Amino acid sequence: MAAAAGIVIAGAGIAGASAAETLRREGYGGPITLIGAEALPPYERPPLSKEFLLGHEPEGKLFPRTEGEYAAQGIALRLGERVTNLDAAAHAISLASGETIPYDHLLIVTGSEPRTLAVPGAALPGVRVLRTLAQARALAVEIRETAATGGRVAIAGAGFIGMEVAACCRQLGAEVTVVEPLGAPMERALGPEIGAMLAEYHRMRGVELRLGEGVAAFEGEGRVAAVVTSGGARIPCALALVAVGVRPAVEWLRGSGLSLEDGVPVNERCETELDGVYAAGDVASWPYAPPGGALPTERVRTEHWDNALRQPEVAARNLLGGSAVYALVPYFWSDQYTLKLQMVGLARRWERLITRGTLEDGTLVAFYLVGERIAMALAVNRPRELVPLKRLVGTAPDPAALADPAVELRALLARPR
Repeated sequence: MAAAAGIVIAGAGIAGASAAETLRREGYGGPITLIGAEALPPYERPPLSKEFLLGHEPEGKLFPRTEGEYAAQGIALRLGERVTNLDAAAHAISLASGETIPYDHLLIVTGSEPRTLAVPGAALPGVRVLRTLAQARALAVEIRETAATGGRVAIAGAGFIGMEVAACCRQLGAEVTVVEPLGAPMERALGPEIGAMLAEYHRMRGVELRLGEGVAAFEGEGRVAAVVTSGGARIPCALALVAVGVRPAVEWLRGSGLSLEDGVPVNERCETELDGVYAAGDVASWPYAPPGGALPTERVRTEHWDNALRQPEVAARNLLGGSAVYALVPYFWSDQYTLKLQMVGLARRWERLITRGTLEDGTLVAFYLVGERIAMALAVNRPRELVPLKRLVGTAPDPAALADPAVELRALLARPR
């Protein structure tokens, strides 16, 4: 009798590790194969744009487990192997090496990859992206070299990665210019009002912001020496970072039978439309139903650590025949200077913003309302508020009470309007 193919996990990031370890905790004793394109065991990515760049987080702390610890759990690591094809009819995937690996069940957690800019000079040395540990190592060295020589770092994009790296550059002594087509940093995630506060906070710390402009070209002879903006400005730089977002890593799934409009669509149990195939983490597009039932369900794809850790746990249980539903309130965060920004819920659009405090005060709470209900909330340097904020998502408290800092958030839970 042929040996069981077992469960194959395509993607060896934290999402893949979370799924593999959940399978073992749930009592699965069959083969588990974890396949990753990087020649490294699963590691934490969030510190790469924060503590690791600053030198505050040793590289060893990025790895939750050693290769030996995975082996001790009977989890086979196939590292430095890139998946290239899914044959759903044959229940098999192919690797770049030409090898075919059969599966009984497949979990897709290939994550995301940085978007690039299709502009002249984008391939020049010194134009970098940040996603992997190898890229973070190189960026950390070059930021310090740039600071030591009085040079400037140019960053294309004022989202999470762009603004976190900008803060690191200033803390390491490098001059930095951020070029962003929108009107404020992190505007897509936090809106123009909070974005404007964040812009002023960064400017006060020496960040040059060129808002309302994109990158038209990179210039240099043999290495990047300048960024040219869509407004015609030329910004000399010794190093450039492209931080214009990520896209789901799904090219290897073309022709597999999966629809791939924005990642891999799954249902609330992380099941795809293909038999025995599940997906989770950055790559998965899933139905988010805000708590309370009053706000509409929408299909989302979230690119944050909490989702990458928690969603694969649900997928793993269902791979084993369970019927768990992924219904967590999204959570994501950003560290910039001494600011700890923590967000709960999810809102692509909102009708009203209610705030307590300002970034100048050092603490801030913001509520994003759709109708009368809280769709998302932001806490800045207010970690104790996180639990009540999560519970407030989907509720409709009195707006005057939301705006009143004298009213404790826990009190709002006890007396919903």
